[in-house]
Amino acid sequence: MVHDGIILGILIGLFRGGNFKGIATLKLKGGWIFPILLLVQWIFFLLQDRIAILANISNITFIVVYIVGLTFIWLNRHYPGMKTIFAGVLLNFIVIALNGGRMPVSLEATQAVLGQEYVELLKTGLYGKHTAITNDTIFPFLGDIIPLAPPYPRAKVISIGDVVMNIGVFLFIQYLMMKEKQTNSLQPTHEGR
Repeated sequence: MVHDGIILGILIGLFRGGNFKGIATLKLKGGWIFPILLLVQWIFFLLQDRIAILANISNITFIVVYIVGLTFIWLNRHYPGMKTIFAGVLLNFIVIALNGGRMPVSLEATQAVLGQEYVELLKTGLYGKHTAITNDTIFPFLGDIIPLAPPYPRAKVISIGDVVMNIGVFLFIQYLMMKEKQTNSLQPTHEGR
């Protein structure tokens, strides 16, 4: 879901006259961590249905990925938008950790935007790092309960944490793209000399 905030942030940044120099010069503490976390999640998403050991440890792995990810974001909290990203990821982590390492998903919202095929996948067990919301789900309101359907470009179901995280990503991208423009506007002019 984060890519939505990135795309919107870049488009608005360009519209506001920003550029990519701030992104190119960005120095994140522990910057190597984020690509590794993405790779681990991608491997588990692709292979957990085929390799039994990955399926057995995937819920613990997702919890560890979130803990490491939250640490990475906290290390970089001085950047505008990062504390908001942290809050969104924390909301997702809370509901995932309390529900066995899986993001609970509303079957009704899934049916409305993705169709019966995805509902059946959720009912039969797991779909990626997701599971169906049931009567036993803890804090279901923090799960994926918000349906996004056309005219939204991609039909999906998201959480409150996803919304908060994307707001943070948008703010962070705006800061990066407008950084040089703001720096140039603060420099004194030498006209009239």
